[in-house]
Amino acid sequence: MPLALLALAVGAFGIGTTEFVIMGLLPEVAADYGVSIPTAGFLVTGYALGVVLGAPLMTVLGTRIPRKRMLMLLMGLFIAGNVLSALAPAFGVMLAGRVVASLAHGAFFGIGAVVAAELVAPEKKAGAIAMMFTGLTVANVVGVPLGTLVGQTLGWRVTFLIVAALGVAGLLGIARLVPELPRPAGGVRIRRELAAFRNVQVLLAMAMTVLGFGGVFAAITYITPMMTDVAGFADSSVTWLLVLFGLGMVAGNLIGGRYADRALMPMLYVSLAALAVTLAVFTLTAHSKAGAAVTVVLIGALGFATVPPLQKRVLDQAAGAPTLASAVNIGAFNLGNALAAWLGGLVIAAGLGWTAPNWVGAALAASALVLALVSGALERRTAGRAAPAGRVVAAAEARATTAAAPAHH
Repeated sequence: MPLALLALAVGAFGIGTTEFVIMGLLPEVAADYGVSIPTAGFLVTGYALGVVLGAPLMTVLGTRIPRKRMLMLLMGLFIAGNVLSALAPAFGVMLAGRVVASLAHGAFFGIGAVVAAELVAPEKKAGAIAMMFTGLTVANVVGVPLGTLVGQTLGWRVTFLIVAALGVAGLLGIARLVPELPRPAGGVRIRRELAAFRNVQVLLAMAMTVLGFGGVFAAITYITPMMTDVAGFADSSVTWLLVLFGLGMVAGNLIGGRYADRALMPMLYVSLAALAVTLAVFTLTAHSKAGAAVTVVLIGALGFATVPPLQKRVLDQAAGAPTLASAVNIGAFNLGNALAAWLGGLVIAAGLGWTAPNWVGAALAASALVLALVSGALERRTAGRAAPAGRVVAAAEARATTAAAPAHH
């Protein structure tokens, strides 16, 4: 694997850490600024919405800039946002810092995936893209728990300064290791890229991404108060629970990637159905330490088992113009995060208890399953219509060949 992929993975590691570490530090940040935990949840929502807006915006703005330079600019934006978050004197400034950092997120993964694929031989493209995304999943096993631990012991601001330093490492790595790649002929054609969004299957896949991943985030955004107040874990145990969640994510990502190539839609049906059931059951298992720990692993695994199939589904359906659709689907994951963090905050603020967001998550995952079934049914119907038409064309061709056969003698 080229060293340039390592530079992309380091960038992805920093981005993954800053996105998820806030969940382990919500109580500290809320206490520091004197706001409620549901209000502090806007730091999750704000970041996620920034990704949703930033993914298409930055991808479109970057069409005229060489990809290497664009990746460096995005890392610069990421560093600035995290420094602003670390030094923010007021909650509003912290929120602004989160949004600035988030603008780099979707486009970095969207453009980075295209660059990763160009660095290797055609038969290794999927592995190269997975290598970059490994930075994101490893962030949840290493970066997030360590960041949470540092935040709880040395203060949450130190965590954000360390994340900014990771961004500097990613920027230097990209500058040194990523080669100058030729620009695609004629640049990325915006009109052609936008045409992908007329395909109902692309839109259905993105809606599944929003709802399915939203299910995961409804539960995980408020994991710290749920585990300490309901399950009875000590504050310091949250670090280990986040490690478990991260390990589940890594396993789910690998399993989802393997089966997405073999049986994409069945993989989605099974993982979304299992996710909906697991989230509903979490309202019960959250009351015991062992039950809560096992459920957290399962939510990570089942949630991330949907990521490779959904990303591949979008790329397959948007064939020929994948750059913008790829970046927008990264945005769709984050739209799910934003929606779920907001809905989870609403049910907690309504006094329904710390486990109430799990019901929200179960409902979102079940809705994604319904859309997956609709998408599969539409595909079968289209294939069914195409088959008789194909037979008619084949018969006509056969007749034409038979008629033309004597002329060859």
